[in-house]
Amino acid sequence: MMDNRLRKRICIPQITQASATELPYPDNYFDAVFTDPPYYDNVPYSYLSDFFYVWLKRSIGDIHPELFSTPLTPKSKEIVAYSHLEGGFEGGKKYFEDMLKKAFQEIYRVLKPDGIVVLVYTHKSTSGWETLINSLLDSGLVPTASWPIDTEMRSRLRAQESAALASSIYIVCRKLKKEGIGWFNNVKEDIKNYLQEKLERLWIEGVSGADYYISAIGSAIEVFGRYEKVMDFEGNIISVDKLLDYVREVVTDYTVRQILHNGVASELSPLSRFYLLWRWTYGESKVHFDDARKLAQSVGINLEREWNRGFIKKEKEFIRVIGPDERALDDLEESMEMIDVLHYVLRLYQLGRREDIKNVLLRTGYGSKDSFFKTAQAISETLPNDSKEKKLLDGFLSGRDRLISEIEDMERKPKRRGLNL
Repeated sequence: MMDNRLRKRICIPQITQASATELPYPDNYFDAVFTDPPYYDNVPYSYLSDFFYVWLKRSIGDIHPELFSTPLTPKSKEIVAYSHLEGGFEGGKKYFEDMLKKAFQEIYRVLKPDGIVVLVYTHKSTSGWETLINSLLDSGLVPTASWPIDTEMRSRLRAQESAALASSIYIVCRKLKKEGIGWFNNVKEDIKNYLQEKLERLWIEGVSGADYYISAIGSAIEVFGRYEKVMDFEGNIISVDKLLDYVREVVTDYTVRQILHNGVASELSPLSRFYLLWRWTYGESKVHFDDARKLAQSVGINLEREWNRGFIKKEKEFIRVIGPDERALDDLEESMEMIDVLHYVLRLYQLGRREDIKNVLLRTGYGSKDSFFKTAQAISETLPNDSKEKKLLDGFLSGRDRLISEIEDMERKPKRRGLNL
């Protein structure tokens, strides 16, 4: 028999099945709530559960009949952004946001005034984050901290040939009184100052790629989540997507400077910035159009105008950035864009045409620009060791000093001929 004193010390968990939007608990009941909300449109949870449901129903359905009263798992109230239902993508997005808000409002209701909420979220698309943030801010909960934690295996099947995240973002929220109106100019300045410190710490800790951007979003919520609403001086309410656009601009500027080791970032064209950021963020993976568009927008590029020209390729609803080995020499000959010239000389290097490389670098002027070689080195550092592009870059850069010296000699020779005449 268990000693009564020992029995009192043991906390026996109680497991309850209920809807997240209608929790069967009184107000101010829990000290803490830990939740991992559904990931927008990433996982069809109920459809996957059907496989196990039918077998569980056969094996334990008579023991728990109330849990197996339907032929398959219930789906009408599932909080997932399904685009195949009525309303399509926009309808699914609105349903997800509305239902998630109800769930967060229920968490707010059952949480004690001094309680804490920890929610985990992993979604690489900003549209997924927009819906989460809108739902969270409308619930009354105030984000007070956020951190990325490695939770996913980089070698898992889902991460192969995709831009899948390796980290989950843990967001800490509390029941605090929000400030009134946050003026957009002031909030932007607060976000910029706060992110500079947070981004530096994340960089030192080795967070990179898509995880870096998502971590920055989590950090920015801590700033604009303090306010009831954010407005500009004309009285317009600033939407979450506009705030996230600004966050991406701040992260983009900081990231380019860090990748280039605070070197020649100001000398890069928008297309060169985009290419460098893409390789650092997504590697050689293809990405959904909307997320590619937002990355392009952060460096001042209109993606619709650029796709299927140069290195940006649209494949159905995805965008892919191709490397030099997929580009034709004829398409690169006349371009003065840095990335095009880099791809051109890498293709020439691949073909062993050293003299042509020198002529191209002399003609375009990039042979004497440190920014050209630093950008090439930075791109190489973003790519995995088995990347074809990395191998071309490393091979080309290994002869950099000699190449620059020979180009300098070529520049001096015409001047000497002129003097002799």
